[in-house]
Amino acid sequence: MKINRIETERLFLRGFEKDDAPFAISIWNDPEMGEYLSDPTEENMSDEYRKFIETLGDDENCCYLIAEFKKDAKRIGTCSFIPNEDGKVFDIAYCVHKNYWNNGYATEMVQGMIEYAKNKGAKKITVAVDKENGASNAVMRKLGFHVGSEGSYKKSGTELVFADYKYELCI
Repeated sequence: MKINRIETERLFLRGFEKDDAPFAISIWNDPEMGEYLSDPTEENMSDEYRKFIETLGDDENCCYLIAEFKKDAKRIGTCSFIPNEDGKVFDIAYCVHKNYWNNGYATEMVQGMIEYAKNKGAKKITVAVDKENGASNAVMRKLGFHVGSEGSYKKSGTELVFADYKYELCI
């Protein structure tokens, strides 16, 4: 799914391109930055997975984005959203490189995606957040999300199962 870029105060959220794959892998598969993600760790990553990441910009259902500074196009994170079939619910995800943690970028990315979804006719935003991820749980509460349900997910390449909250925001 392709979109025009989303602009926030400090960032552009632009479509994922093949050459963004190493950056995404450096975040999602890092033991610290990817701790709360279902993606495999570097030691559990296959060549097939690496090749798959290169194709994310071509995904028909999910819109994968790169967050970059407006001023110099430096990549700082990733985000994505999947609208449901009627476009009324958008499920979003985000991840900020640890060099940019605690600067409000996750909040800004989510706000940008909320605004985009709202302009496309969405009525609800959903986000899954690991129960132990204090920073992301704080972002959700700050933006007015509430816990709609609880669930779990499995870390790819392992037998580890983690509990998460399914946050919702009616817009």
